[in-house]
Amino acid sequence: MNVNELRNKSSEELKSILVDLSREHFNLRVQKATAQLTKTDLIKKTKRDVARVLTVLTEKARV
Repeated sequence: MNVNELRNKSSEELKSILVDLSREHFNLRVQKATAQLTKTDLIKKTKRDVARVLTVLTEKARV
């Protein structure tokens, strides 16, 4: 997910994306714990995407 794409979205859209990413991250962690996850790099990618969305939300809140 590109930061420039995120900056063009509204706060409501970003919050929706954040909820979806958080659920996906949780599901990946559960799959890893039950040894069902084969692509463990997805956990790292979703974690970073969550951080990107939170960063953009914080930037919008300050402006």
